[in-house]
Amino acid sequence: MSTTTNNIPRATGLLIIEARNSNPNGDPDRESDPRTRSHDGRGVISDVSFKRKLRELVLAKEGPVWAQFKADMNLSDDDFGIHVDQATRTKSRAAQGEGVKKSLSDAHWDVRVFGSTSLEEGDNFIRTGVVQFGIGVSAAKVRIQRDTNTVKAGVDASKEADRGMAPLGFRIIEHGVYAMPFLVNPTAALKSGCQLRDIELLCRLIPYAYAHNPSRVRPFVEVRHAWYFQHNNGLGSASDFAIIDALTPAKADPSEPSVSWADYRYDGSAVLAKARQAFDGKFHHFGDLCDASFADTVFPRTA
Repeated sequence: MSTTTNNIPRATGLLIIEARNSNPNGDPDRESDPRTRSHDGRGVISDVSFKRKLRELVLAKEGPVWAQFKADMNLSDDDFGIHVDQATRTKSRAAQGEGVKKSLSDAHWDVRVFGSTSLEEGDNFIRTGVVQFGIGVSAAKVRIQRDTNTVKAGVDASKEADRGMAPLGFRIIEHGVYAMPFLVNPTAALKSGCQLRDIELLCRLIPYAYAHNPSRVRPFVEVRHAWYFQHNNGLGSASDFAIIDALTPAKADPSEPSVSWADYRYDGSAVLAKARQAFDGKFHHFGDLCDASFADTVFPRTA
């Protein structure tokens, strides 16, 4: 394998995300309706939404996901902060170490991986991240269901009964399968300070993005596959578009919403085998990050 900046390889990935009776990404411009494209009704998941799920897993330092990977990878809490806390909308200051202030990139994992625009005194920069996620688009039109939220009678006796209702406040799609691409660009590591262990953590977090971030309107969303194609050339050995097209699910009639995973006839093992044959000799690793054994092959443990 070619040597790359900070040993970070050039990689192309594609997440296959399934949503069942859930709202994978609400649209604030449409009263939190699930995001859709206006011209064909296909569902959309923003890159910002997905990256937020990963940030939350790292931010939850007492949670089981961070605890597991902290132990497995020998990580330090001080070096893996999150720059912006979603709950408070406040920016975390870089950590102090022996009286010396760490830079934003030294202290914050998301800054190293996703980049950041910062105008903080003494640490001004605009940097592109090493990892870029594209928007996730569903393989077929999605059907939105809207229902009224109600509360139990007598929750607040001082209010009238109808005050406990939120008309059409519960908005979900019945079913959808989304394809979200992501790219790993080692050149960006020249400025962001990103290291291979930062990319490893990202890749190991991806399968848990939704399972450990559920909500009432997002109870059943799952990363079914997290395809990862590591180029055998640091400059890139195959077209990103060709790789993504080979792995993207399709539905016979995309104008009709799906009702189950079976509608796509997407056999992950068969899809991977066909793609590996098509790109033979152009990859160093090619598989599914949702398979822990594959992830261990890409990022082997060292003594």
